[in-house]
Amino acid sequence: MDFISVDVETANADMASICAIGLCRFAAGQMVGAMHFLVDPQDRFDMLNVGIHGIRPEMVKGAPAMAEVLPVMCRALAGSVVIHHTHFDRVAIQRAAERHGGPSLECRWLDSARVARRAWSHVARSGYGLRPLADQFGIGFAHHDAREDARAAGLILLRAISETGMDLEAWFTRVEQPIDLDRANGRAATNGDPAGPLAAEAVVFTGRLSMLRIDAAAMAAAAGCDVHDGVTRETTILVVGDQDIRVVGTTGKSSKHRKAEAMIAKGSTIRIIGESDFLALVGV
Repeated sequence: MDFISVDVETANADMASICAIGLCRFAAGQMVGAMHFLVDPQDRFDMLNVGIHGIRPEMVKGAPAMAEVLPVMCRALAGSVVIHHTHFDRVAIQRAAERHGGPSLECRWLDSARVARRAWSHVARSGYGLRPLADQFGIGFAHHDAREDARAAGLILLRAISETGMDLEAWFTRVEQPIDLDRANGRAATNGDPAGPLAAEAVVFTGRLSMLRIDAAAMAAAAGCDVHDGVTRETTILVVGDQDIRVVGTTGKSSKHRKAEAMIAKGSTIRIIGESDFLALVGV
């Protein structure tokens, strides 16, 4: 039951803009080591992100760039089982590797959120985020501190293994199987495939994309996302046309974009991403 859990924080909405990494090593069902380090994203910091994780530009001065960090991570994680909570951390690392020309991580990824949704039926559809699960199981942690988030993800996985009696290897098979949700919910404009890797995510599109909106919606649904017309409390992902994602200030942002930012400022966990990051998430 040995694995390493990982979490990252980003400087802005670009998933490649990693500014902090947390790693926790677990062996024989116990956490045996943890580390946290800042990374110079070589990119701008969005105050929305700073408000979430508290990392400011001056804090990463002198920190290693991702191009320096990636080879070290690759050596450290090679051949390991690596746990991440939701797909964002894994894709962010992959996107950073693509941007900086670094090597890809040769490891086995396991999403603890997908594990949780199959281990406990009451969180199959919602409530499988890191904070609600940690609260439910009495796991104290400082949310959005990368090391603390990585630790919480590892402890949640151990809880699932303990309560279900399924070992780590069995979970690699189980997460690829359907959750068997009752999807009779007419509120979604497009219902996602419950067996998809992004099942139970709710995505909204805004801005001009490089493809037809109907094609983007079909891709999202095939990957498991419910596609909604507008931003609501159910929204988990807002995809913004890449031509708008780096607009500074409030000008040029759609009403959906502004509403999502306002909700994030009040504690919502909506992720705002660009079209290219969306394509990476759905595996294109």
